[in-house]
Amino acid sequence: MEMPVVEVRKHGVWLLAKNVDQYIHRLLVEEDANNSHETNGELFHASSEAGKKLYRMGDFADSQIANIDVYLLKKVGLFPDVLERKIMRHFEEGDDVSALVTGEFYTKKDLFPGFGRPFVFNAEVLLKVGRNSEAKDAARVALKSPWWTLGCKYEEVARIAQWEDEQIEYIKERVTEEGRNEDLKKGKAPAQVALDEAAFLLDLASVEGTWADSLERIAECYKEAGLNDIARFILYND
Repeated sequence: MEMPVVEVRKHGVWLLAKNVDQYIHRLLVEEDANNSHETNGELFHASSEAGKKLYRMGDFADSQIANIDVYLLKKVGLFPDVLERKIMRHFEEGDDVSALVTGEFYTKKDLFPGFGRPFVFNAEVLLKVGRNSEAKDAARVALKSPWWTLGCKYEEVARIAQWEDEQIEYIKERVTEEGRNEDLKKGKAPAQVALDEAAFLLDLASVEGTWADSLERIAECYKEAGLNDIARFILYND
């Protein structure tokens, strides 16, 4: 299974690339495009044979593509930040139709599965052109994803979705002992109850920006679900 590369931020994670190779490929292109004498190709040399399989130094210049974002999308892969810049450029050029089309494309379920960010940005795009009802729907779709994948504060998305705090209160109830017992009484498997609690805790941590406060309990949940390797990984501290 391919592992996405993410950056941890206060209110969640930001998707940098869909896999490690794609991320390395992008870094090598950017280093080459910047033609930095300071780095002297340090990343390319550090990547060794793996880097040579992904990119040949000079390919960006040889392509005669003037814009590095265009090169990345054509030759490397799709990246959230690059797509978002592309959409904003369409707006700057007065091309609202292309911005809307690209915003809709960004939300295709097979592009960035599991991440709510594309729907958040699409909601913002729709708001920008006055399509408030559609923006509300897009924001509500985003909030069905883990809140730590929204790429911004939960409150910003909830405002577009026209949600109050009832969802937060509901989740707070689910992680109580009473909430767990209620799920067990309904016949839900203990392992699934533990996994649900871990997911709820992650959502709450993204709202409050308090990851460290929840780590131990989240790790315990994964242990209860029999996922000991994930529990150890969560608690790992270099």
